[in-house]
Formats: sequence, structure tokens, C-alpha cells
Amino acid sequence: MRRRALTGSGGFTVAPDDAASRIAAWQRRAGRHGLPWQHTRDPYRIWLSEIMLQQTQAATVVPYYTQFLALFPTVTDLADAPQDTVLRAWAGLGYYARARNLHRCARALRDTHGGHFPATADELAQLPGIGPSTASAIAAFAYGERTPILDGNVRRVLARYFAVEGDPASTRTGRQLQAHAQSLIDAAPAGLDMVAYTQGQMDLGATVCTRSRPDCARCPLAPDCQARIQGRQHELPSPRARRAQPLRHGWMLIAQCADRVLLQRRPDSGIWGGLWSLPQFEDETALKAACARLSADSPPQALAAIDHVFTHFRLRIQPCWLRLPGSVPGQVGADQAWAPIEALDAHGMPAPIARLLAGLYGDTSRPR
Repeated sequence: MRRRALTGSGGFTVAPDDAASRIAAWQRRAGRHGLPWQHTRDPYRIWLSEIMLQQTQAATVVPYYTQFLALFPTVTDLADAPQDTVLRAWAGLGYYARARNLHRCARALRDTHGGHFPATADELAQLPGIGPSTASAIAAFAYGERTPILDGNVRRVLARYFAVEGDPASTRTGRQLQAHAQSLIDAAPAGLDMVAYTQGQMDLGATVCTRSRPDCARCPLAPDCQARIQGRQHELPSPRARRAQPLRHGWMLIAQCADRVLLQRRPDSGIWGGLWSLPQFEDETALKAACARLSADSPPQALAAIDHVFTHFRLRIQPCWLRLPGSVPGQVGADQAWAPIEALDAHGMPAPIARLLAGLYGDTSRPR
């Protein structure tokens, strides 16, 4: 077996000439094969799966992926759809900037590339919302380009295999891991199955080289994995420094008039960007002032508070329900609409707001 010595970041020597081939062979034998985005060379479907899988488990993604493709079978269908329709199909997956970027990228592909994806990672990375790792995944899966990916699972595998210190998400450590990822491809034989190899890295991180319980006995890289040799599987990759999660507060108004509820579209920037939600206020005073502007003849009723966790903070939502007499007001504020209660699910909403309204109304017109 031809072996070329490479020096890892810890000063030791590894010989990864066959590491990529081992990963590819393992994937064909023991990797995941039933995911709906596998067994396709369509860059649109590969791109969609890669975006959905960012920060989201595969089991969660599967039904959204299937539904999304039913609504938007091609990248041109996606580009032609209104943003509201796209966000509604995405609602519940979280990290909504992904959906907005997906839509923006689809329009760029339609308008500047004739609805066709470029064939190289470098060209793909020039598109809006496509980072280097996603570009490499599309190029590898769709076109067989020998280019390394570096998603979260792959970073963990590489950090252990090469015993790389430091937070894998940091710029400095990321550069080290990128260099190691490229070295494995450079050392691999010319006939390397890039589809199996690329999928195999993801499968290893997702099912074998897991964060808390790495199963080294099943790993094709175990013989020369430096973390295993040094007994440091549970130390690497280095944990991120934990930051305190600040608690923020927001007051939300559920204003009901007749059989309609007042919704407000959130700005494109910030949390839940572009989605329909409830009018939100900084404090109770501002909420009561809004109730007065709606000519309410009774005070709002406070409901049970809801906590929602974001990446960098927790939001405590205090919902208040207000029943307005008479007919639905003819004028509302900018980006507001009186939505029929029976059609609330036709609006793309943040998951906790959709659950709140579904729990309140069900099939009736008043809270339970």
C-alpha cells in the first residue's frame, strides 16, 4: 500500500493515503442510504438538502424536504414563487435566513445563470447564501469534483483523526481542518468515489464519530485516528467556551375582531425575518397603548408566558388576548393584516407563534 507521511497539528505523523478510500468503502457498506436526497446528481435537490441540513437533524429535514420539492420541483419554480409562499413552506425548520437566502439564490440562478447551477465549487460559492462547504458538497455530489466539505460533522471527524486542538468553529482551527481535509483528497487515488467519500464523512460524524459517544470499534479510521490512539476521543474536538444566554422579554398582542386575528409581518432582518407573527412590544405600557389605538373597550387578558430559545439568547413571550367589538377595522398599520382564524395556517409563522394560536383557537373563534 502506498503511504505518504503527513504531519498532524500535534507534531505526530499520520499516513492517510488510504483514509479517503476507507471512508468511501465504509459508506457503501455501512453508511446511510435511505435519505431522500441521496442517489441524485441534481444540483438543485442536493443544494436544497444541504441548506436544510444546516443546524438541523436529518430526521427533522426529511418531511420538509419532500414537501418543499412538491411545491417547488425546480429551481425556477422556487425563484418564481413569492417569498411569503417560500417562508410558509419553511415554517418550523427555524433559522429563517436560510429560506430567504435560498429564495434569493434561486432568483440569481434564474436571472444570471439561466436556471442552471455552475459546475465548480469556486463558482457556486459566488452565489448568494452558498458558503464554501455547501458549494463543495454540491460540486462533489453533482459533478464529482475533488473538493473537501467542512460541515459540523466533518469538522468533528477531522479534529479527532488529526488531534486538532481548538474550537472547530473558530477561524484559526477551521483553516487547520480545511488543510487536513484537502490533504486527504490530495493523497487519495485518482479513482476515488467522491460521492461515497463525501457522504461517508457526513455519515461517520452523524452515526459513529458522534459528539458524546464515539463508536471507535465501527470506525474505518480507527487504526490511525490520533484521538483514539491518545485516548482523547472525549476531549476532542475542543468544546466551545460557553456563554451566558441572556433573557429578553417581549409582549405580544393577540387582537381578535369577529373571526379574524391581527398579524404583523416581521422585518427581513432579525429573528423570524419575513414571517408573519403577532404584533410585538417592548413592554406592557406599549402593548396597552396599542390596544387603546384599536379602540378596545376592555383591557387585554394576560395568558401563560412562553419561553423560546435562540442560538444566543432566550426570549420570554408574554401573550395578551384582546377581543374587539364590532366589525373588523378597515385600516391597519404597515405590514399588518387581519387574517381569518380558519386560515391562520396559510401564513408562514414562527413555530411557537403557530402553536400558540393553534392552542388558543383550534376550530373555534375564541380561546379555550
